[in-house]
Amino acid sequence: MTNKTPHIDLKNDLGFGKTVLMPGDPLRAKYIADNFLTDAVLVNGVRGVNGYTGYYKGVKVSVMASGMGMPSIGIYSYELYKFFDVDNIIRIGSAGGIGYGIKLRDVVAGIGADTNSAFSKQYGLNGTLAATCSYELLFTAIEEAKKLGCATVGIANNLDTGVLNTADIPIFLDTGAEVLTGS
Repeated sequence: MTNKTPHIDLKNDLGFGKTVLMPGDPLRAKYIADNFLTDAVLVNGVRGVNGYTGYYKGVKVSVMASGMGMPSIGIYSYELYKFFDVDNIIRIGSAGGIGYGIKLRDVVAGIGADTNSAFSKQYGLNGTLAATCSYELLFTAIEEAKKLGCATVGIANNLDTGVLNTADIPIFLDTGAEVLTGS
């Protein structure tokens, strides 16, 4: 573990929690730290990408802005995992309207996301890369959202996925048959 990378410079010994919440907006990171964490302190401020560490229900948690776009979150998430011993990064924030009866403040929890960005080409990956989350973390988020009275939305292209069976609003995207290879 280090205290400094090109994009993160720890301001104190508190460091980062094992879980880091990542909104895109630095002001949203500050809002979350001020309103949801106890004893939160600024741990990073390089380039105005503020990161805070505090406690949520007694657990050390951090919140740090990711900036906008895949290249930005790619840099910060890489450095957090590689150099600061972070185990979980949860991207949080807002998204454009997607219809289907989804209201402001409803929770849309996705297994993964895909892009047509050329970001992954720098790593020699041809095509697109769909980063996915841990199923345990996803289903915990869905259950906690339900406890808070939030509607949950599951979007998948596989009818057998647990997300469609668990979410209040299941959305099946019929993308047709997929070719799988293997042994």
